Amino acid sequence: MTHRHLLVFVLAGLLAGCGSNPMDRTVSGAGVGAATGAGIGAIFGGIGAVPGALIGAGVGGATGAVTSDRDVNLGQPIWR
Repeated sequence: MTHRHLLVFVLAGLLAGCGSNPMDRTVSGAGVGAATGAGIGAIFGGIGAVPGALIGAGVGGATGAVTSDRDVNLGQPIWR
């Protein structure tokens, strides 16, 4: 694993988790993770924007699903 991959995982984990129910947290985590992963993949190269988005979405969604709003809470999701 390169430092770019690690950065995608860390940022997606830190940014995952809007809302209080598991579905909101999973969706928001996947969205934020995808955006972060695509940005990192495009800026730093290596894996590219699309693979970065896919990795980020998976990590962010999983992180949002397994954390509670007491662990990470970024407020209400924008769709609520």
